Amino acid sequence: METNGQANGLKSRKKENGDGKDNLWSAILEEVQNQGNTKLPSNKNVLVLGDNETGKTTLIAKLQGVEDPKKGSALEYAYIDVRDEYRDDHTRLSVWVLDGDPGHTNLLKFALNEETFPHTLVIFTVAMTTPWGILDQLQSWASALGDHIDKLNFTAEQRLESKKAQTQKWLRYTEPGDELEPATSPMKRSSRNLADELAHDDDDDAPLPEAVLTTNLGLDIVVVVTKTDYMSTLEKEHDYRDEHFDFMQQWIRRFCLQYGAALFYTSAKEDKNCDLLYKYLTHRIYGLPFRTPALIVEKDAVLIPAGWDSMKKISILYENMQSCKPDDYYRDVIVQPATRKSGGLREAEVCAEDEQAFLQRQLAALQAGAPAPRADSPLRAAQRTAAQLDGTKISMGGGSPGNEGVLASFFNSLLYKKTGSPGARAADASPAAAAARSDAAAELDRLTRAKRLASDC
Repeated sequence: METNGQANGLKSRKKENGDGKDNLWSAILEEVQNQGNTKLPSNKNVLVLGDNETGKTTLIAKLQGVEDPKKGSALEYAYIDVRDEYRDDHTRLSVWVLDGDPGHTNLLKFALNEETFPHTLVIFTVAMTTPWGILDQLQSWASALGDHIDKLNFTAEQRLESKKAQTQKWLRYTEPGDELEPATSPMKRSSRNLADELAHDDDDDAPLPEAVLTTNLGLDIVVVVTKTDYMSTLEKEHDYRDEHFDFMQQWIRRFCLQYGAALFYTSAKEDKNCDLLYKYLTHRIYGLPFRTPALIVEKDAVLIPAGWDSMKKISILYENMQSCKPDDYYRDVIVQPATRKSGGLREAEVCAEDEQAFLQRQLAALQAGAPAPRADSPLRAAQRTAAQLDGTKISMGGGSPGNEGVLASFFNSLLYKKTGSPGARAADASPAAAAARSDAAAELDRLTRAKRLASDC
């Protein structure tokens, strides 16, 4: 009897184990089937905010794979093609780029409203070309975004749910690269999901670390510092050192902690972190794999996913700060260089008088029988200087009437020499014009000979 009972118990345990295996495989197959039927959603959006000249349009063009970006105005729309290689699916990610003029913030209602809010990720852009304005710009745009969100018609429960979702995302962050199996493996997904369900129940009630999400807008946020290739110029021309870049980075990272944001340093010119930013956006928006850990070694290619950072990790940067303290006012350390005011030192621009206008005045003066204005005649000044040097007096208006007539003909021929000018006459074929030019040439020859004789004597 005892032997039969043991046998029945063994059969029962085997049956239970078999049922457990069947249930596990059934769950895995069901999950694979459900994921196979899941398509990438087409209602996702990215909203890009930042001052002008912070590289918003260039950044989006880089994410699109476009070489020749075209800048729009006010509220610009674009899209990024997103492809899921594992499910052989693709969709379009809508992108809204707001102009950097604060007067256009009223256009936010078209890009971020009650319907699109749950499906929107926000990017704040700042540029390394103006490092002194980075923190002010981030705080200004975050404030503008917060004011807009406060105006949306949400219930208190909806606002609380959106903030709770951001808290859970931060707490549930895990370091990529820890998995022994590919993240897309059905077995790995099932085992992680089962473990996550137990861990996430505790995460919901876990307190946030110090200084994290103290301002929770209920949105995914990514801070992108563009044009990091300019950091070498800051070192050469403005004497920036590593401690300056560390000082900037720790303030930016503290801002990211406050809003629960990720941080990317990018350079479209040198193609730094642009591909990783694309993969992170698709990971954050569509749940696609992102296996790159935080990168903080290279000062111009920093990458910090949301949920990784902490004040303890930021404090490592304090060790390199010798001439400043972490809590120093940002603009006291990162000072805007003085702009040179060249208006007062610049010499007045001298505009040359039109040649035809000058000759016309000389002709009018000669025809009127009065000497030409001396102050307005460069030719007279040159002749007077030559006469003083050589001791030779050359008259160009105070001479005989014959000389005045010759000079009048000379200036007249110069006036109408250019037939292409407006009002030009076809005087080249006129015998009178030819005679005038001949008399002028003879007079000039005579003056030249007289000058040479004076020099020889």
